Amino acid sequence: MKNGDSSEKDLVKIFKALANKRRLAILKYLKNKKVASVGNIAEYLKLSFTSTSKHLNILYNADILEKEQIGLQIFYKISNTLSHIVRYTISVF
Repeated sequence: MKNGDSSEKDLVKIFKALANKRRLAILKYLKNKKVASVGNIAEYLKLSFTSTSKHLNILYNADILEKEQIGLQIFYKISNTLSHIVRYTISVF
């Protein structure tokens, strides 16, 4: 799925990940902040930690986000290897 080589199955996963207003809000937040913890994102969204984690995992599994664990916290950022579709979607924010 990386670098614009998206199969039909990959595209479905991407579109499903992007088809949610909270996940789009996460992308908008991360576009501005660059890197953020689950707790920071949850606070911004005014959503529970568990719900936020589920949304982040959907974006991560669609290769839209990258994550790094530091101690007990997990930090997310927008992937450097986005498909053209995701890159375009994020650019309109």
